[in-house]
Amino acid sequence: MSEIRNLEPKAVWGIFQQLCDIPRPSKKEQKAVEFAKKFGEDLGLETIVDKVGNVIIKKPATAGYEDRKTVVVQGHLDMVPQKNSDIDHNFETDPIQAYVDGEWVTAKDTTLGADNGIGVASALAVLQSNDVEHGPLEVLLTIDEETGMTGAENLEAGILNADIMINTDSEDEGELYIGCAGGIDTNAKFHFVKEEVPADSKAFRIDVKGLKGGHSGLDIPLGRGNSNKILNRLLYAANKSLDLRLADIQSGSLRNAIPREGFAVVTIPGSQVGEFKTILEELAVLIKNELEVTEPSLVINVAETDIPAKVIDEKTSNNLIKAIYGFPNGVIRMSDAMEGLVETSTNLAIVKMDETHINLASLQRSSVDSAKDDLANMIRCVLELAGAEVVHEGAYPGWKPNINSPILKTMQDVYNNKWGKVPEIKAIHAGLECGI
Repeated sequence: MSEIRNLEPKAVWGIFQQLCDIPRPSKKEQKAVEFAKKFGEDLGLETIVDKVGNVIIKKPATAGYEDRKTVVVQGHLDMVPQKNSDIDHNFETDPIQAYVDGEWVTAKDTTLGADNGIGVASALAVLQSNDVEHGPLEVLLTIDEETGMTGAENLEAGILNADIMINTDSEDEGELYIGCAGGIDTNAKFHFVKEEVPADSKAFRIDVKGLKGGHSGLDIPLGRGNSNKILNRLLYAANKSLDLRLADIQSGSLRNAIPREGFAVVTIPGSQVGEFKTILEELAVLIKNELEVTEPSLVINVAETDIPAKVIDEKTSNNLIKAIYGFPNGVIRMSDAMEGLVETSTNLAIVKMDETHINLASLQRSSVDSAKDDLANMIRCVLELAGAEVVHEGAYPGWKPNINSPILKTMQDVYNNKWGKVPEIKAIHAGLECGI
């Protein structure tokens, strides 16, 4: 028996272990949808799967509670599929290897999926329980929260009857969240022309790895390194004075994650190799020094490699490097309304080269919609000036805090009575389905 299943409350952790066994990356949640549907049906409860795959399970009120307001408990079925590049793990077929490490449950070399698996498990455990007294109860389990919130956006009108919603997609004990940031994707394409490798060239691969990565909203105030920005900083330094040609660049993997590793392949004239190595070695020392507290495991490697078949044209290479260097990244403004809350931020998440384009993906967030749009337009201008094709996609609104909500007062009182302390009231610098 898995050690996860032995944790208390066993009902919650047993369901969570089942979810870990089910592959459920964003947009590939069908097996989790089938699991939740069967779970509700096996309990004899009204269970609905809507046209996009959201699962709704309805449980009648406990006897004597029929006149209470209907409450919906909501979570999302998908998870962020992130792993180290040297790990052989297929998120579409392989289970998550969860285990207990001291006081924490974690996963071997991959994301755990507790966002939002533990919330889903908690909601299903309430449905399963005969000991929890409640009014009319609905559980809503959405799809695709992590990569677009399309489940929440396409939820069929009228399918829920609830007056009150409790969202389970939060982070820490003792905290109640009453607001969230909106977001918008700014994506770009640089078209390039392939050219012959200049004669008498040497090729080098530059690797940036060992960064912590993390969620581009929740972890953005921690000052963690961004592999796209670090890698490009190295390219910029060499490109300023040397005849550098770019052959390949691959960095970052998820639109809503701080990128933690990447590489580029470049060519340099043989006569400039010594200067190239010196420039990068000296800059690598400076970067590691800057990030020695937040990124103690940062590794920057420069190694000679095979000559590539082609390089991209010099103009596009120069424009790309300058655009990424000028790309704002990280916290832009802290909130004036709530202490410690990031108001506005941006993260350059992906830089990927294919056969014809170099593609950039970024995500801007803000609890102030006008500030979010202003930042996205700023980035658009930087990229368009460099010759890129730019699109804004996936915009979603924030959730404005209501400190006077009667539901908030009830939650505070219940928590205080149960645990003998008052919960913290917070807003989150990330998108929540509550905003939709």
